[in-house]
Amino acid sequence: MRANRISAIMRVMLVALVICTLFSLPGLQRRPAHAAVCPGNGHAQQQAGPPDKQKTRPADLQKPGPAKELRLSGYHKKWLEEDVVYIITEEEKSVFKALTTNEERENFIEQFWARRNPDPRESSNAFKEEHYRRIAYANQHFDAGIPGWMTDRGRIYILHGPPDTKESRPSGGNYNYNITEGSGNTTVYPFERWSYRHIDGIGEDVQLEFVDKTLTGEYKLAMDPREKDMIASLKGREPIEVGAEDTSGAMKTDDPASQARTLELSRDSAFERLARYFNVQRPPQITFADLRGVVTTRITYTQLPYFMRTDFIRLSPGKVLVPITIELENKNLDFRRDLQMNRATVNVYGQVSTLQGRVIAEFEDTILSEYADELFEAGKNKKSIYQKMVLLDAGQRYRLDLILKDMNSNYLGSMTYGLPVPQLEGEGLQASSIILANTVSPIPPTYDRLEQFVIGDMKIQPNVRSEYAKGQMLIPYLQVYNVALDQSTLEPSLQISYAVRSGDQVVQNLEDPIGKSVQHTSGQRIIIVAAIPIGNLAPGKYTLEISVLDKVANKSLVAATDFRVIEAPSAR
Repeated sequence: MRANRISAIMRVMLVALVICTLFSLPGLQRRPAHAAVCPGNGHAQQQAGPPDKQKTRPADLQKPGPAKELRLSGYHKKWLEEDVVYIITEEEKSVFKALTTNEERENFIEQFWARRNPDPRESSNAFKEEHYRRIAYANQHFDAGIPGWMTDRGRIYILHGPPDTKESRPSGGNYNYNITEGSGNTTVYPFERWSYRHIDGIGEDVQLEFVDKTLTGEYKLAMDPREKDMIASLKGREPIEVGAEDTSGAMKTDDPASQARTLELSRDSAFERLARYFNVQRPPQITFADLRGVVTTRITYTQLPYFMRTDFIRLSPGKVLVPITIELENKNLDFRRDLQMNRATVNVYGQVSTLQGRVIAEFEDTILSEYADELFEAGKNKKSIYQKMVLLDAGQRYRLDLILKDMNSNYLGSMTYGLPVPQLEGEGLQASSIILANTVSPIPPTYDRLEQFVIGDMKIQPNVRSEYAKGQMLIPYLQVYNVALDQSTLEPSLQISYAVRSGDQVVQNLEDPIGKSVQHTSGQRIIIVAAIPIGNLAPGKYTLEISVLDKVANKSLVAATDFRVIEAPSAR
């Protein structure tokens, strides 16, 4: 009787063990309550619950659009799971899997490679070409019964390229440890040691070892350099630590200094080795990840307001210099006190591209505004101005994307602008844009630095918003091209007039019959700078017209720009 009870108990325990084993299998974990197992094959089939118990999203929350393509095509599946498996980030992978059409996936793939292109100005993508070259190399040299790209050596080669130096011991055998490994003599498995002078995000002098413990040609990335110790492995224990009793003959040394040094290295380097083991297998970081990503996604932000103007100066035949000037009001910046100074830092990223999307120029810089405590209140009411100059082809249309980020508040300002570059060529008189300036000053003849606001031998700080308070002087800067020279004097003969218009009415007119406002003359251009009083103008919008008559060639042109007169700020 007692035996029967024990037998019954054993049967119950056996059934429970079988059930627990089944539900511990990967394919059977976390089943919904209505999942059923088909007899004979052990696979679960999802069964829909009663209609009134199914959870559905309300109609107003359901995303409209085409029906989802539930399966990836063979091409897209291979791209995700083979081609870019090591370099795609988890965020990118999640986005790609959520896409519903092949068109969306193709656009994603195009953007994926564009984000990694080291020089978007080139029509080819050096990163993409190098990536597929590495895959081909891995498949050719690291095949071990599985494709080379799937091996540890293949993964590291695809991620980081060829090592700077490589030590290979394909037969293993006798090996003398160096002091950083523990010193002593032992027998090792076949292994390779790859050395990189530098790996981004990991550090300098990176050494990686791959060990073939199965003697099949498949080398595994080692976390610890002592994993290649065959004697310790065959003894069924971990490689011997210095200071422990060693009867195997592996890594044996009688030098106390060597023992102490090795013990110190093993303690200090344990976490570094662990971090390096995982870090070398991470996808590489993307350059310009935060601000450049805003350009890629084409999102407009207005958290950080700013003003921008562009001007156009002919530099050489077919080439136009484009100063891009940005103005921020300090009252919109987040100042933080640091080392007895109040500082605001704004990062700038700009990208100029063709209408077809090819990047022609990109730049990044930092605008720093700082004031001592006694000047801070006044400084908050001032403006911060930044300028970047780019060289573009004449007669072309471009797209300018500008992203500014306040590094203290994390506020973004992102805008996109059309950039139609004028031709500035031809036989008649041609002119640059009129730069309305806050200040114009000469620079020393020995000045050899290229910095913002410097054009030729003058430093011109633009008035970005073209706003002047009553009592200020209106300061226009203009370049004129193709001016004829009087052969008797080798000088131009110009008549220049300045007209200020309010609508169709001329409210102010100044004449310069002999060209006294010409500041510079050369065979390629003349430069005109004037100072026009506007104290009598009422607040409002006006247009400045500059008329230039070339009396030698009897040719003329009129250049115009708008500006605004505002009330003078009240004294504080």
